[in-house]
Parts: sequence; structure tokens; C-alpha cells
Amino acid sequence: MKKFLSISQVSEVLNLVHPITKKPLNYIVRYWEKEFRIIKPKKINNRKYYSHKQVEIIKMIKFLLKNEGLTISKAKSIINLNVNKLDDCDKGSLKTDYYKKLFKLKSKNILEKINKIKSYGKKNSS
Repeated sequence: MKKFLSISQVSEVLNLVHPITKKPLNYIVRYWEKEFRIIKPKKINNRKYYSHKQVEIIKMIKFLLKNEGLTISKAKSIINLNVNKLDDCDKGSLKTDYYKKLFKLKSKNILEKINKIKSYGKKNSS
């Protein structure tokens, strides 16, 4: 069974939280949902839920807008390109940069877990 995330959970995953109150900034995700037709949350009991695929698309949008500083219209054109698979392999593409960043983050998390397991084993072996 697929797990769906609420809009608040998506905001927290994307680190879209108010720095002082620590409340999720849901209005940003709602705005991107209106601007990018590719984001289609599932409605259950009149509440919106996002699949992991949708969350990845929203992460890509955040990367293009916040990290790369693109305008919404330019980000739309990149997201809507039908040559996504070819674009992913192009060394100079923005999507390649996004996937490199994502891969580095996942690798770092795995390495941290491995080191944690190693250190746990050292504590118990003495």
C-alpha cells in the first residue's frame, strides 16, 4: 500500500517551515500546485494527499526555484519537457544537478547510518 503525505508533511519534508514559529508554510505548496499542473494531489475525505512521486516533483520544483533561482515560467518549461530521460543524462542540465544533489544526500545518509552501526558495535564489544 502506498503511503500518502498531507500538505503539512510535504512542507516539513521540503523544509518549508517558518523559522520562528516552526509552522509549515503550506501556502507555498498550494501556490506551486496552482502554477504547475503536473502536481495532482489525491483527495480523500476532502483533504489533499501527495504520493511520493508527487513529492519528488515538488522537490524538483523547489530546487529549480530556490536553489537555481529560476522564474516560475522557466521552471515550468523545464518540468514540462518531454525529454526528461535524455535531459537526466546531459552533464550541463539542471535536472542532472538536482539528481546529483539528491544522490549525494542519500549517500551521506547511508554513510551516517553505517558509521552509527559501526560505533554501536564498538561500544558493545568491549
